[in-house]
Amino acid sequence: MNTVLLPIDEYLTKLENADNNAKNAIENELVNIGKEAVPSLVDSLQVVKGKTRGIVAMVLIRIGESSIDYLQKAAQTNSDFEWIANYLITEIKGAAA
Repeated sequence: MNTVLLPIDEYLTKLENADNNAKNAIENELVNIGKEAVPSLVDSLQVVKGKTRGIVAMVLIRIGESSIDYLQKAAQTNSDFEWIANYLITEIKGAAA
C-alpha cells in the first residue's frame, strides 16, 4: 500500500472543514507520521485556533515523548505559549506513567 504523506499544513487545512470521521482519520494519520511531524506541529500549535488547535495538541500528546523537547524549546522562545507547552508536557508524562 502506497501512502502519500502531505505537508503538515495541508493536513491542518483539511481539518478546518472536516466532519468528525475525517478529523479522526487526519488525527490518526498525523500520529502515524510520528516524531517527524513534531516540529511542524509545535510551530502550528502556536498559531492555529479552535478545534484545529485541540486536535494538534492531542496529536502531540499521542506522539508522546518525542514531542517534549520541541515543546520545551518553543516555550523558551514564546512566553505566551509556555503554559500550553507545560500542560502538554505534563499530559505526555502522565500518559507515559
